Amino acid sequence: MLVHSRAGRWAAWAGFAVLFVPLFALPLLVILAASFATHWSGALPSGPTTAHYTAAVRGESLQALTTSLVTALAASLLALTFGTWAALAASALGKRGRRVLDALFVLPVAVPSVVVGLAVLVAFSQPPLLLNGTRQIVILAHTVLVTAFAYQSVSAAVLRLDPMYEQAAASLGARPSYVLLRVRLPLLLPSLNAAAGLCFALSMGELSATMMLYPPDWLPLPVLVFTATDRGSLFTGSALAVVLMAATLLVLLAVSRIRTKASYR
Repeated sequence: MLVHSRAGRWAAWAGFAVLFVPLFALPLLVILAASFATHWSGALPSGPTTAHYTAAVRGESLQALTTSLVTALAASLLALTFGTWAALAASALGKRGRRVLDALFVLPVAVPSVVVGLAVLVAFSQPPLLLNGTRQIVILAHTVLVTAFAYQSVSAAVLRLDPMYEQAAASLGARPSYVLLRVRLPLLLPSLNAAAGLCFALSMGELSATMMLYPPDWLPLPVLVFTATDRGSLFTGSALAVVLMAATLLVLLAVSRIRTKASYR
């Protein structure tokens, strides 16, 4: 913190608390409290119960959580593969080529996700690529939405790589494929892990495009949260939202541990 006096530090922390608590912490705490409640008492939920969590970890809710995890994992792996390939290819292009590639990958996040969902729906509703009504179209839409973040993260890391390592390996007779697999990718591993975590978190919370595409047998958890609250089941929806947050945070913590170990290698 670039504040040297004690009074300045206290003022900075107080300003942070004033902004953070009402804007970020308080809404999440209210959701957490509502997930254990049965009714509202004034401005706060009350009537402690764990029945909402009992329902949130079985039956349709458990299936929806599994669907979200599978979708996010598949979309993250695909986005990481395409994004890393594009970032490595962009590093070999000139400045103009990199700008064109940057624009192409940023385009899906420059428009509302519901537009991306509609575009995917229209593009893949006719033969020969008929994916409408399948789980593959949901995974495809999530991949399109999160690949830009993987590309940007890996592309920034590629530009920071010291070419000395690749030149040393090449001077010792290493083939380009060996340099890529044993030199460049290991050096990019921390950034790859960070990109994977970001893509996973974004996919887990994606709703707008998913609402337009999901088939009845592939219901992700964010859609179930929306439908529960839309029916007026606010406490059930809060419990589902907490389960969604917890599952996402657990996966991100696991990815963070992998990234930390990769940074020390």
